[in-house]
Amino acid sequence: MSISAESDVKLPKLKARIRLQLGEDIALGPGKVELLELIQETGSISAAARRMGMSYRRAWLLVETMNRCFASPLVETAQGGKGGGGAGVSEVGRQVLALYHQLEAKLQVSEEIQQIVQLVAQDIQSD
Repeated sequence: MSISAESDVKLPKLKARIRLQLGEDIALGPGKVELLELIQETGSISAAARRMGMSYRRAWLLVETMNRCFASPLVETAQGGKGGGGAGVSEVGRQVLALYHQLEAKLQVSEEIQQIVQLVAQDIQSD
C-alpha cells in the first residue's frame, strides 16, 4: 500500500537524531549538543547542568568526554575565585555545533528518512 502526500493519512512526525561515537565514547549526541548550547548561553557548566536537571559532576564528565574526543576542546573553562570562574564554547565547539545542526537538518529531509516515514505510516494503517 502506497500512501501519497495528498491522501487523508496523517504521516507521523519522525525525528532522526545523530550520535557520533569514537571508540567506546559518544563524542557528540543530542544531550551533549544541548549541554554545549546551554554552556554557551549561560557561561557556566553548573548553570547548564541545573537547566538540564543533571548534577554538575555528570555535566563535567560529559564535557571531559567531548574535549577528549575532539582534536581541540569544545568547552574552555576558567578557574573560579574572586572574579568567579566560568566556561564557554570554543571556536571549534561553535563550528561543531553548527555542523551538527546542518547534518541533522539534512538528515530530516533525506530520501531515506522519508521512506522510513512512509513505512511507519503503512504500519499504522495496517493496525
